Amino acid sequence: MTADEGGLPDIKRNVPTAIHAQISEHIRLRIAGGEWPPHYRLKSEPELAQEFGVSRGTVRRALATLIEEGLLRQVRGRGTFVTSTVIEPAIAQKLSTLSEDFASQGVVISTRVRESSLITPPRPVAALLDAAPGTQVLRLVRVRSTEEGPVALLFNFVRADLAPGIEKVDFTASSLFGALEGAYGLKIASARRTFSAEAASREVAEALSLAEGAPVQYLQQVTYLADDRPVEYSDVWIHSGRLRVTSLLQRR
Repeated sequence: MTADEGGLPDIKRNVPTAIHAQISEHIRLRIAGGEWPPHYRLKSEPELAQEFGVSRGTVRRALATLIEEGLLRQVRGRGTFVTSTVIEPAIAQKLSTLSEDFASQGVVISTRVRESSLITPPRPVAALLDAAPGTQVLRLVRVRSTEEGPVALLFNFVRADLAPGIEKVDFTASSLFGALEGAYGLKIASARRTFSAEAASREVAEALSLAEGAPVQYLQQVTYLADDRPVEYSDVWIHSGRLRVTSLLQRR
């Protein structure tokens, strides 16, 4: 199967392979190639049907196949997402930033900004942010520290089209969510956050004052506005010896 210039496959209607199977294979290739990374949100069924030039029923059947295979998952009211390759128990939490969590606990932190610049995002980040070709994003790299030392290394990618001039904000004094909500009037509503364990790379180890290969908590997050537009993607590495993540759960 080949793709046209818009990235969609040439649906072949005169071959034995069913159309829904061709669509499923196209999506598999997008996922396998990293173009649609974990947590990427697919377009709606009507939009996909229009782009592929098929009925909604055909698209629905193609998606159902991939859901059964574990490559996609549907979230009621949110859409269809590419799954991660690991098991992810869903944990409902209040959406807050590390700086807000520290402030609520009376912990004094300092922030060192290592980079704040506009870049053309890598393809996986652009996909997660639904960034149109040519759209620039803010790449914000910070280290947060307490009196004990550095506790977190944060890489944030923010859609600059939704927050023009954000690269000029002083993030040593301002929080990212505070700037988006306060200075730009954006309403942050939800996020998808995933935790895993990693061995610290050389860059992470240097930033967190750890030995290379030491265990760290790794966090990925995609943040959405109230209208469901993604506004921010982040990679965060946490010093496990200085910060623990606790979830308060209630059985329904």
